[in-house]
Amino acid sequence: MAKGTIGAASDWDKYNHLFKRQEVPAKTILLREGEISKNAYLIEKGCLRTWFNNDGSDITTQFFFEGDGVSSVESFRTNEPSLYSIESIEPCIIKILSKKDFEFVLDNSPGIKMEMERHLFRRFIDCQKLLLSHIKDSPQQRYEQILQQRPDIIMRVPQHYIASYLGITKVHLSRIKSKLAGKR
Repeated sequence: MAKGTIGAASDWDKYNHLFKRQEVPAKTILLREGEISKNAYLIEKGCLRTWFNNDGSDITTQFFFEGDGVSSVESFRTNEPSLYSIESIEPCIIKILSKKDFEFVLDNSPGIKMEMERHLFRRFIDCQKLLLSHIKDSPQQRYEQILQQRPDIIMRVPQHYIASYLGITKVHLSRIKSKLAGKR
């Protein structure tokens, strides 16, 4: 489930009754690293992030906004512990779909099932790009990519989460921003 990939609205409309709508405050953990994921989330309003703990430091791996679907797909599908946590960054309105209901939808809607397969393939590609970027690009290059491709992240996400996502400290991020501001 992700922006633009949750199937045609009419496909989902007949399953709307399966979603539980919930308002959650900022900094709410929806899934803890190590727990088994039992729900998928569709963001109606707000911002979520995924992150994991690395020797006491939290490492942000992705950001999600309105229209995006979020789950620990690996845990959700395999019943294995999640490799990361899912947390709200700002107050959110989310729609929650249980694993049982999600499987019911997939079993009864070939169109939605095909769209989910496409989404998983796109997610795999995005993860590959992110991994390669962390290997070959400098933090400044990764920040410039966010500026160009995802300005919504810069506008809405606190700097310490962006620094964590880039794999740098807040101080290093401030230096990068100052350097780039000096080029303008």
